[in-house]
Amino acid sequence: MNYLGEMISLGVACSWTVAALFSEIGSRHLGVFVMNVWRMSLALLFSVLLMWVFVGSPYPAYASIEAWLWLLASGVVGYFFGDWCLFNSYLTIGSRFGQLFMTLAPAFTALFAFLMLGQTLSWHALLAMAVTMGGIAIAVTDKSSTGTGLPLKGVLFGLGAALGQGLGLVLSKIGLDHYIASVPASLLPSVGSYLPFGSNLIRCIAGLFCFSLFYYINKEREVHRAHPQRKVTLRSSVADHRGLAAMLVAVVSGPFLGVGFSLMAVEYTAAGIASTLMATTPILILLPSLWLFGQPITVRSVVGAVISVVGVSLFFLL
Repeated sequence: MNYLGEMISLGVACSWTVAALFSEIGSRHLGVFVMNVWRMSLALLFSVLLMWVFVGSPYPAYASIEAWLWLLASGVVGYFFGDWCLFNSYLTIGSRFGQLFMTLAPAFTALFAFLMLGQTLSWHALLAMAVTMGGIAIAVTDKSSTGTGLPLKGVLFGLGAALGQGLGLVLSKIGLDHYIASVPASLLPSVGSYLPFGSNLIRCIAGLFCFSLFYYINKEREVHRAHPQRKVTLRSSVADHRGLAAMLVAVVSGPFLGVGFSLMAVEYTAAGIASTLMATTPILILLPSLWLFGQPITVRSVVGAVISVVGVSLFFLL
């Protein structure tokens, strides 16, 4: 079918838009730590089942100690620090602006790949960074859509989320390279396609451990946004059907369908085209944010989102 890869890529962008919106709704009900304990538990469960069905082992059997250490570090940086910042940005500035800041993730990836892997930081990567940051600056300084401008706390959360994803991706690559090197050559052709899922399983373990630990440290401070007089705990969250439903939709549309179909998209079209189309979430999220949260759409916010997406595309298309 013509343009199948492009259609799947746009579907992934829509899936990630749904994940962002429902993550914001779920976080307002359950709090960041409770939301992510549930989220990481389900993500780990899905990863274990996938490995068990397709590889025959519920855990990464051939991963070396070096692979485990790098991938656990990636989980701490990407899933814990990055997602903690991302979900707090949803609560502070909304999923619309949180996703806009995530367009900086490729810039942080390129920067850390240059620092840690010795990869070349080309002129078009620097241009892409500048264009992306320019688009974000245009959108976040639009006081007609933010009232008084975005709070510094929310901006820092957005930057932290992009940094966590960028550095986490580089650490994942290092860990995956060690993982591949530790698999017997005779088995590599049959299990090679599933090694990224095994890597993600290890990252999920780190994310779940960190979120569970910090949940118990901070559980007295987790407050239900809709009912500020109530504290949120794992036990009380079971009765919050709206919060759990939002969390489930976020998990299925993000880590499950979003990641799965993103891998499929690059099988049917060029990686650069797929990555660009999948990066259109900051544009797609504008209208749903208006409907769900009453965030106004202005010409400046649209222009800023478009420019930031163009900046992301330059990483892959130049």
